Amino acid sequence: MSSTLFDNRKSVIHRLNPVTKLIALLAIIVTVFAIPLWWVAGLIIVLVVVPAAVISGSGGRLLSLSLRILLPIMLVLFIVQGLTFPGGKTIIWQWGIIDVTSEGLLFALGIGSRIIVLVLASILLVLTTHPGDLMSALTERGMSPKFAYIISSTLQLIPAFKDRADSILLAQQARGLSLKGNPLRRIKIMLPLLSPLVLGMFTDVEERSTAMEARAFGSTARRTSLIPVADSMVQRIARWLFIVLALAAVATPILLGLL
Repeated sequence: MSSTLFDNRKSVIHRLNPVTKLIALLAIIVTVFAIPLWWVAGLIIVLVVVPAAVISGSGGRLLSLSLRILLPIMLVLFIVQGLTFPGGKTIIWQWGIIDVTSEGLLFALGIGSRIIVLVLASILLVLTTHPGDLMSALTERGMSPKFAYIISSTLQLIPAFKDRADSILLAQQARGLSLKGNPLRRIKIMLPLLSPLVLGMFTDVEERSTAMEARAFGSTARRTSLIPVADSMVQRIARWLFIVLALAAVATPILLGLL
């Protein structure tokens, strides 16, 4: 079973140094949250995220995964903010005591556009970056192996959780568990499966800790990467440009008085 969402392809995006992609992701997140304008997030999606997804060849998986995450979030966000936004004065639809205001919808659009960028860019990083390559690249840049492992392991957390849940469910079905029936019955059936799922994840953590100790993971000696991650002068320059753009995004609202 796969414990990562990494989509193994040979695209230009996949071949980029993981640190370059990580810094680009952080710069994008800083930009959309620093500049409180929904169309800035829209431009980043159209001009950066979508082209990168198309070039990587992982656009289909990106769309599928992001829709599962974003649809319920966006639905709740627009309903709640559209109906309960405290500063809403311009009513565009009314039914009884329910008022939908344009101010509430615009506020939801601003928050929602940032969340969309955050989710799309993060998933694209996961799809195009192998956790092992990310950890190697970070340690080569001088980061502590412990912190590098924490960062790279986040790319495997949800897939590993899903794999273990599927294994438990299949094992229970092999013992005669039936998932047929109404939604309430299915929820009642699924609740007892949470205990082995959570306990199993703790077991995985203990096993990983033992394996890491056996490999002298806590050693302070400088490590040599078995498979060096490719890098280039162009990418090193690009990383500094991403940092400059992020700082400029933070300064822009202050200079223009948007905050």
